[in-house]
Amino acid sequence: MTLRSVIIGTGSALPARRVSNAELAETVDTSDEWIVERTGIRFRHIAGPDETTATLAADAAKAALAASGVAAHDIDLIVLATATPDQTFPSSATKVQAMLGIADCVAFDVAAVCSGFLYAIQVADSMLRAGVHRRALVIGAETFSRILDWEDRGTCVLFGDGAGAIVLEAQDTGDADGRGILTTRLHADGRYNDMLYVDGGPSTTGTVGKLRMKGREVFRHAVVNLAAVMEESLAAAGLGAAEVDWVVPHQANARILDATARKLGLAPEKVVVTVADHANTSAASVPLALDTAVRDGRIKPGDVIVLEAMGGGFTWGAAVVRF
Repeated sequence: MTLRSVIIGTGSALPARRVSNAELAETVDTSDEWIVERTGIRFRHIAGPDETTATLAADAAKAALAASGVAAHDIDLIVLATATPDQTFPSSATKVQAMLGIADCVAFDVAAVCSGFLYAIQVADSMLRAGVHRRALVIGAETFSRILDWEDRGTCVLFGDGAGAIVLEAQDTGDADGRGILTTRLHADGRYNDMLYVDGGPSTTGTVGKLRMKGREVFRHAVVNLAAVMEESLAAAGLGAAEVDWVVPHQANARILDATARKLGLAPEKVVVTVADHANTSAASVPLALDTAVRDGRIKPGDVIVLEAMGGGFTWGAAVVRF
């Protein structure tokens, strides 16, 4: 028997408040033209007082469960990727567990910033294939608006809040061409901490801190690292770029998406792009884009998709999936 983790449902959730560039320009020294030209972003969603990482994650999870036809009590593993948990502890995953009415399951958070969802996928996939668990909720959720410096126009215009989720089920696929996660590849290099980080934390300043970024350096590393890890993951799966139906990338910046696609020789129409509507939602970015493309009919069962992301740390990774 060959167990493989199969995506059987996707879901997402966004805060009620949708903020345009024009609205943002009323309080930040920026303009719609400046933001669109440099990032491709036009809108972002900002969490209200009653919306948190955990509530957004729970809503995304409910949507994924509904799409999968699986009841919440049949989930025995929750892995939640986030850099903005509701509390220092306990994990936001346990809050989601309680909101879903699950009496007992394994639940924990993974912190790898924008790459967090890829890290969470590999963790859940490994546990499912080991036969320890049968069904998992893998969630990426963030409220980055809570850690932004709203006087730093170079960063505050880039981010938004949201959540995305998938239901993974361990299935005996029986053959190499079956559905499921074919391979995952992850990397990290802590030498670049100071290029993208938050200037606070419980053991250093005792405060949450604010996001800081050296945008040009991050851009340069992102294009190189993302192209490399996508090539690495496709090679591990025994596939070429021509066999990929869809790339679902981290939605950081439209220019990074374009440059990465060109470097790999991928047709732009194969890349799922939602950055204009959601901005950069960190760990929520990839599952949000995935759910968007599944629900509008672009991604269909049997399609080969590549998920990829890079974030602070630096961390980066990719997964090849037969949907």
